[in-house]
Amino acid sequence: MIFRARQFEFRFPRPTLLMGVVNVTPDSFSDGGQFLDPAAAIAHAFRLVEEGADLLDVGGESTRPDAEPVSEAEELRRVMPVIEALVGRVRVPVSIDTMKPGVARAALQAGASLVNDVGANRTEPDMWRLVADAGAGYVVMHMLGTPRTMQRAPTYRDVVAAVGEFFADRLRRLAAAGVHADQTVLDPGFGFGKTVGHNLQLLAALRSFTKWQRPLLLGVSRKSFVGHVTGETQAVARLPGSLACACWGVEAGASIVRVHDVRATRQALRMTEAILATVNGTTG
Repeated sequence: MIFRARQFEFRFPRPTLLMGVVNVTPDSFSDGGQFLDPAAAIAHAFRLVEEGADLLDVGGESTRPDAEPVSEAEELRRVMPVIEALVGRVRVPVSIDTMKPGVARAALQAGASLVNDVGANRTEPDMWRLVADAGAGYVVMHMLGTPRTMQRAPTYRDVVAAVGEFFADRLRRLAAAGVHADQTVLDPGFGFGKTVGHNLQLLAALRSFTKWQRPLLLGVSRKSFVGHVTGETQAVARLPGSLACACWGVEAGASIVRVHDVRATRQALRMTEAILATVNGTTG
């Protein structure tokens, strides 16, 4: 299995990729605007790479439940200085975390390699054609509704089946728009229009999503469902629960883990991978 994002290429199986989160927002659930200042965000990104991040995901619009949308101009003002400072100065791909084609276009023109689209439930093809023209990587994330509405009593007949049907449909639409399968990553969208039970069901069934032979991205770091299960109300205190999910995810077939705590997650995953390699008889 190969994942291509412009000039970058990753071949699987390989050690799990770590996507470090760089939130350039005043209202993120996870870091409370700590990196809104571009200089702080840039310094944070360099630290994440030093800690072992294989990709950097830069976002300028909070997608927490009930988050208010921001204008395209404001989102560009937040993210572009960061992306422009990082591209060419870090050895890893830079991802733009956005729902707006205009923001994605500007980021790709500045050298970003990947679009992480929480709005992949869109039906218009503008974003997909942009990705196809740029040869960029594309994260297909499932979300029910919008960030403002997604946690208002989300309901599914079968959440695992619904996410699977979404992936099949979007891969067909992406192919029709000119996006090659090798450019795509699948993300079940933990916390995006899901109850605690839905998230646990998706984790339990994660391996079922490997049938498309595309990398699976696991984005559970510090999320509220981890707090519901563990009793931790503060996002920064949810690292142990997040690590448990990450280790389970790797065993269940995840190829990329999107995290705030790169150093700790890297250590936990390398240990998990060593155990799995021994179980599978691939090490001496």
